Amino acid sequence: MQPELSERPFRGGQAVRLAAFLAVAGATLTGWISPPIALALGLAFALVLGNPIPEASHRASKLLLQWSVVGLGFGMNLAAVWAAGRTGFGFTVATIFGTLAVGFGLGRLLKVEAATSHLVSVGTAICGGSAIAAVGSVLEADSKAMSVSLCTVFVLNAVALLVFPPLGHALGMDQAHFGLWAAIAIHDTSSVVGAAAKYGEEALGIATTVKLARALWIFPIALGVAFAKRRGTKRVKWPWFIFAFLAAAGLRTLWPQGEAAYGFIQRAAKLGLTLTLFLIGAGLSRDALRSVGFRPMLQGILLWIVVSLAGLAAVQNILP
Repeated sequence: MQPELSERPFRGGQAVRLAAFLAVAGATLTGWISPPIALALGLAFALVLGNPIPEASHRASKLLLQWSVVGLGFGMNLAAVWAAGRTGFGFTVATIFGTLAVGFGLGRLLKVEAATSHLVSVGTAICGGSAIAAVGSVLEADSKAMSVSLCTVFVLNAVALLVFPPLGHALGMDQAHFGLWAAIAIHDTSSVVGAAAKYGEEALGIATTVKLARALWIFPIALGVAFAKRRGTKRVKWPWFIFAFLAAAGLRTLWPQGEAAYGFIQRAAKLGLTLTLFLIGAGLSRDALRSVGFRPMLQGILLWIVVSLAGLAAVQNILP
């Protein structure tokens, strides 16, 4: 049986391949490389040279992923999130669970592998890569499911960042309505901030607070996934890092004097998540990518279109 590409020896020698791998991994910690680029670099390394330490990088990615999610909690002020989210609580619940239902349905219709389908749906419903990272760890999803779902979300994020501001202007949307629409229909918080900032200060403020309120739903969704996994098992494997994420957010809220330390931890967590994405990408093989096909991307595109149109209709016709 032919070994996967990530396990094949490279002609230049194991030492050279390992040195190159560590150099690229180190570069992701400089802050100059964005998460989508890190994922792409990992994929490229796996397909061209092969991962020289597949088992070690898999273990490292799992731990880094969990600790990075915890660190991101230090960037969330629960009081501000609650103030932003309580007025539109019902709307937030409806859009999140509606997105999950449509996403799961599309995944079944397109026969997308279950874990990948769930991660694409969660990433679209809540906050993109961060939600995929948290829920993927609870699901114990493999590198294939993680990489494909992250790649799908990152591609659509890039498109949204370019097309949403011109679309908003073409539709004659004011800043308040555009900010809300962006928070609903764009996956990652960073892309929401980027698109809203192009539109105006009011749009930026609304989009950021609403998106942060949606991001807090990582906690109940991850717990729900943990309980769902109990089927067929006697014990629930509690996602400790989700509780730690909430504790970190609570500490930042109750003790704002530590703002400087919280900022440092959050920046470190973002760098850790960037390195994690490189390691996840490096865990893939050409055969794994070929087996996935285009269906997850099609699921992500169709789900994004449905969410964008439904969100636009709600913002323009239902909300004041």
